Amino acid sequence: MPRTRSVNRTSIQDVAAAGGVSLMTVSRSLRGVDGVSEATRSRIVALAAEMNYVPSSSARALSGLNANLIGISFPTLFNDVFPDILEGMRRIFDEAGYSSVMDTTDYDRMRELAWADRFLSWRPAAVILTGVDHDDRLRRRLTASAVPTLEIWDVTQTPIDICVGIDHRAGGLELGRRIAALGYRRPAYVGAPAGLDPRADQRFDGVAEAFRDVGGTAPTRVAGVGGNSFVVGAEGFGRIDLRTPPDVVFFLTDNMAFGGMMAAQKAGLRVPEDIGIVGFNGLDLTTVLPRPITTMTSPRRQIGLTGARHLLARLHGVSPPKITRLPCEFVPGSTVRAQ
Repeated sequence: MPRTRSVNRTSIQDVAAAGGVSLMTVSRSLRGVDGVSEATRSRIVALAAEMNYVPSSSARALSGLNANLIGISFPTLFNDVFPDILEGMRRIFDEAGYSSVMDTTDYDRMRELAWADRFLSWRPAAVILTGVDHDDRLRRRLTASAVPTLEIWDVTQTPIDICVGIDHRAGGLELGRRIAALGYRRPAYVGAPAGLDPRADQRFDGVAEAFRDVGGTAPTRVAGVGGNSFVVGAEGFGRIDLRTPPDVVFFLTDNMAFGGMMAAQKAGLRVPEDIGIVGFNGLDLTTVLPRPITTMTSPRRQIGLTGARHLLARLHGVSPPKITRLPCEFVPGSTVRAQ
């Protein structure tokens, strides 16, 4: 059967007939839900893109010169989290025939806004933003443009369009409760300066709530500075007053936790006998250390994979869930005392 390229005439029935599958299979493939093999999903998504299957309300938005271009905004690429998310998305977009353009914002809302203004002038197929905290002007422009928009890494009840991520406050709260249950009561927290990264602030608030609930002290918050996460963690640990040391130190990331653990040992402290060390994200680093870091995994590649599938569904006229919250998982490690 010939594959039509007429946007207005292509229907989901046309895609199903051309692919030799049922309407349900096409629907499941484009929505990215379970019940379809990865090979079939990739074939149907690519076929739908080739046939320009979109509802008439979306056809105008996808009729420009850059109908296969997706813009992705990350705060930084000097962080293992965002390359992992990108890895989850890249193959899905490549197989569907979409190209991507990336930029970084250094956690600056104005830089994000300026990037979006430039990129929207290209009439792209879609936009991907990191986090859910943006300048109000950006939210208004994306809403008015009707360009499909995916927010990743965080979730909100009021996304611009669709979002896929984790609940950072809940992750911090769960991690704090796990560590407090081991008897720790004097926490410190090393991470980004308050107000720079909303996700970091949410995790800190979760940890603080967990220790408040058990009568512990409020976490001492230290902002590390340095050229990379290892240095930030080590430098941040060095700013903790060891004359009255905490009994456990939480770090924003596992890389920071590794740097902090090295600084603790350099200061003559034994981990975990004298002080506990806790990371976040479950990075690959933690699997090769002789003393695995206690941490909470974040489903970074799954966020990228799920987000890409949902965005493709959105582009092909199928409505994915507006909010997708993925779970984190506690990893005991051996840098805190045993239960």
